[in-house]
Amino acid sequence: MVRSPRWPSLPFSRAAAPLLLLVLLLAVLAGPAAIARPAEVIVLPGASSAEGIAAGRGTTFYAGDLFAGDIFRGSIRRGTAELFIDAPDGRMAVGMATDLRHDLLFVAGGFTGQGYVYNTRTGATVATYQFAAPSPPPPAPATTVINDVAVTGRGAWFTDSRRAQLYFVPVNRAGVPGASFRTLALSGPAADTSGEFNLNGIQATANGKTLIVAHSATGQLYRVDPRTGASATIAGVSVPQVDGIVLKGRRLWAVQNTNQVTRIRLAADLSAGVAEEVITSPLFQVPTTAALFGSRLAVVNAKFDTGLPPTADQYEVIVVDR
Repeated sequence: MVRSPRWPSLPFSRAAAPLLLLVLLLAVLAGPAAIARPAEVIVLPGASSAEGIAAGRGTTFYAGDLFAGDIFRGSIRRGTAELFIDAPDGRMAVGMATDLRHDLLFVAGGFTGQGYVYNTRTGATVATYQFAAPSPPPPAPATTVINDVAVTGRGAWFTDSRRAQLYFVPVNRAGVPGASFRTLALSGPAADTSGEFNLNGIQATANGKTLIVAHSATGQLYRVDPRTGASATIAGVSVPQVDGIVLKGRRLWAVQNTNQVTRIRLAADLSAGVAEEVITSPLFQVPTTAALFGSRLAVVNAKFDTGLPPTADQYEVIVVDR
């Protein structure tokens, strides 16, 4: 009778060997997921400029032609975009945000002093607001720049880069924007209008009780009480040439015209923040705003380095890991 060979003394039994092999196999398979994916380019076909972007349902996004006012609709999954709204002459499209419950797209109108609301299903104009008198044509200095917008459960807040105030458009439970808007005067550090472009990006907490605004001239972020307009600096954060911002829970992404996006971890009370990572890409060319899609960030290239208005031949959305 042939006796089975004796196994040497090992820290695991023969029965554990298949389990170890399984663990090693899973580790090998999981490895590539930790590797950053290459950036992707989504062209906005026919765009003459670009600035704002907003996330729609699923992998859908909306992006604007800054000086033409047109709106593109695209897909992060497919990597394509097409013209969705051919805006009337005289409109602009700066920052934007979606109200997915009511199929609404809010768009800041820049130098026109206006804000627009579009239907995301049909592209029809739902409402137009004249927040301030239009800025005079260059070279006269701008008197108003309606720059960005954030949606809450009760409506939408717009920033003005030339005035220390916000504009609020209410939306009722049926999803109908109000016939009029409310102006909120700011106090505290966010009310600084000493720069050429001041208040810029804006986001709201999930409950709508606090607003966060980005200030391009000071490179700071401020929290704002939407009832009183009082503001306070979010300590520990410096984001020079900040433009649009994205907020998810206690993480905030600040898009900077310096070809980078800074990811910030906020304190529970939003009083302070810490920069966690600086996201860069050789494909960035003066990024302005961004939208979040799971583990990826879609960033708009405004290409202001070519002039204002810009003169590039192509405008695109750059998709990077967040």
